[in-house]
Amino acid sequence: MKKNQEIIDNLIIAYWMEIETVTNYISNSINLDGVRAEEIKKSLSVDIMEELGHAQSLAKRIKEIGGLVPGSRDFKPSQNKLQPKEDTTDVVSVIEGVIEAENGAITQYNKLIKLCDGTDYVTQDLCIRLLGMEESHRIGFMGFLKEYKN
Repeated sequence: MKKNQEIIDNLIIAYWMEIETVTNYISNSINLDGVRAEEIKKSLSVDIMEELGHAQSLAKRIKEIGGLVPGSRDFKPSQNKLQPKEDTTDVVSVIEGVIEAENGAITQYNKLIKLCDGTDYVTQDLCIRLLGMEESHRIGFMGFLKEYKN
C-alpha cells in the first residue's frame, strides 16, 4: 500500500508538471513576437497537444491504481524560467525554459521508472514511453538553442 501511494504521489507530480507545461507553452506560443520566433511558436503549438495527452495518460493511470486526479486548487506552479517575458522577442529565454521544463519531466519520469520497478510494470511502461517523448522534445529545443545562440 505504501509503495502504491508513493507511485500515485509521484504520478500526480508528473501530471502537474505536464499541465503547467501546457499552460506555459500556450502563453509563449501566443506571446512571442518577431520573425525569429515563428519556428519556436510553431513547435510549441504542436507540443501543446502532446503534453496535454501526457497529462491525460497520467490522470487515467492515477485513477486506475486507486488515486484521485486533483483539481486546480491543488496546483502549485514551479516553472519560473518558462513564464512569459516582458520582452516578447526574447526567444532564447523561452527555449531555455522549455529545456528546463523537459529536464524536469525527464527527471520525474526516471524517478517513477525506478520507483515502479518490480511492482507496477504498467505505470513503468507508461513512464518509459513518456520519457522517450520528453527526451525527443528536449533534443529538438537544444538544437534550436544552438541555432539561436549563434
